[in-house]
Amino acid sequence: MNNSLEVISSGKLLHVKVTGKLTKESYAIFTPKVDQLVQEHGKLRILFEMHDFHGWTAGALWDDIKFDMKHWRDIERLAIVGESKWEQGMATFCKPFTMAKIQYFDHTELDKAKSWVEAD
Repeated sequence: MNNSLEVISSGKLLHVKVTGKLTKESYAIFTPKVDQLVQEHGKLRILFEMHDFHGWTAGALWDDIKFDMKHWRDIERLAIVGESKWEQGMATFCKPFTMAKIQYFDHTELDKAKSWVEAD
């Protein structure tokens, strides 16, 4: 399985593209970028785009929980873009761990997700 993580930032918008499984190494890339952007811009907006996503490794899941605890007030909007029913369920699962407005979009609605996450 091919695992990849791409992080693109523009102001307070962070576009994260993941394929395969998120690993501990993924968080070593992702977390410092979020920390830096929070320092620069305050609350962030995140577009989390998943293709052929298979969840987290055990180590990455622990890093995800630590990330959620640290940043639960730092994320203003979170658009989750995916291809399957369980990814849609992630939007509901995430809600107790953040104060962000969260919306799920099908992968065919990427432009709609971008518009929503950037809206005032």
